[in-house]
Amino acid sequence: MKSIVKDVMTSRVAYAKRGATFKEIAIRMRDMRVSGFPVVDDAGLVVGVVSEADLLGKQALDAGDGLTGMVAGMLHHKEYEKAEAVTANDLMTSPAITVTPDDTVEHAAKLMYSRKLKRLPVVNPAGQLAGIISRTDILAVFDRTDADIRKEITGTILSDYLMDPRRFKVMVKDGVVTLEGEPETVDLGHDLVRQVRHIQGVVGVRDRLTYPEPDLVAAPGTYVNH
Repeated sequence: MKSIVKDVMTSRVAYAKRGATFKEIAIRMRDMRVSGFPVVDDAGLVVGVVSEADLLGKQALDAGDGLTGMVAGMLHHKEYEKAEAVTANDLMTSPAITVTPDDTVEHAAKLMYSRKLKRLPVVNPAGQLAGIISRTDILAVFDRTDADIRKEITGTILSDYLMDPRRFKVMVKDGVVTLEGEPETVDLGHDLVRQVRHIQGVVGVRDRLTYPEPDLVAAPGTYVNH
């Protein structure tokens, strides 16, 4: 069974309103020991995300008389605007990349990896803030024990495919599953391996299944000796 976002997300979320000042945001990040949080409007809708990275331009600007030399070369026009910003509305990155409580953890992980994000706001169908999921939350799915993983494979996955568990040997060590046995068809075997890969807590799958030989199909006008 695939893990979904609502199973691992944090529902009590630190957030900022559009009008929150730079100083308020910086202090809150320090006090709550977070590196960023969502920005919401008066209706609770997520309109952006503000992070430490969004504050760096301001720090660079305040470090000297304007943006000169190497600092100026590092900051693009949009970053320069953020360097002059004083509220969350101007500092934030918008629109926010979000997920829903019913999205899979795998989907959230792919978004974080491809967009190089540390966290994702979780929104309800109306777009309002419902929680947040971080990289640490995603890695928590690997806390599952080997025994629980094996039980799901033998008690649920194999029975779903109407396969006799006694025909298979399932070994799990440190989240790595080794499958041995004889599936009835090649397609069933491949599908079984795919399903096991998506079980919560599975790190990898070693396919040691013994597949049946493919049927020989005669081409028109030819003979096949059996």
